[in-house]
Order: sequence, then C-alpha cells, then structure tokens
Amino acid sequence: MSSETENISHYADMFAALGAEPRLRILKLLLSAHPDGMVVNEIQAETDIAASTLSHHLEKLRIDDLVVSEREKTFIRYRANTTALEDLLRFLYAECCTRNKAIEPKRITICK
Repeated sequence: MSSETENISHYADMFAALGAEPRLRILKLLLSAHPDGMVVNEIQAETDIAASTLSHHLEKLRIDDLVVSEREKTFIRYRANTTALEDLLRFLYAECCTRNKAIEPKRITICK
C-alpha cells in the first residue's frame, strides 16, 4: 500500500469516527477545554453519556488519533489532539483550487 493510500485511509477513519454524533460532541467538548482537557467523569457529567458507552467512544477517538489520554493517579485525562486535527484540515485543503487556481492553497491552510 502506498503512503498516499495509507494517509487517505487514516483520514477516512478519522472522519468515520467523527461521523457519530456522541463522538463529535465529545471532541467539541474537549476542544472547548483545550489545552487542559478533561477527566472521564467531567466528560460524562457534561455529555450525559453512560459510562460504558462513553468509554467506547473515547477509545474510538483515541484509536483514530483524535484524542490523547494520560493517566493521572486514578483518573484518565483526555485532550483533543489538535495536531492531528490540523493535519486533517490540511489534508482537506491540500488540493483546494489546484485545478483552476482560483485561490492560492497557502492562503487557506492552517499556519503553524
């Protein structure tokens, strides 16, 4: 499999993960708490998602690189992976307007 095909597959998985309404809500919540992130009980209190279901959604987001987790004593803190999200947006805009040159692609990509 080529590198480009692997990248497209990776980004497709990320979009699939975001295609579930609870996961999109979780990611938006974690972005609102960036860079500190939130522990699971805080996420559950804000989203009202059952613990077992929340665990499943957080794991899917983690596997697809949309969130990162870190153990803090007895808690697990989750943070939005903003680097991966920036890469996802860059991927979307990489080819923007390259055929008709209507807009210089650098003007719409995210700056670091």
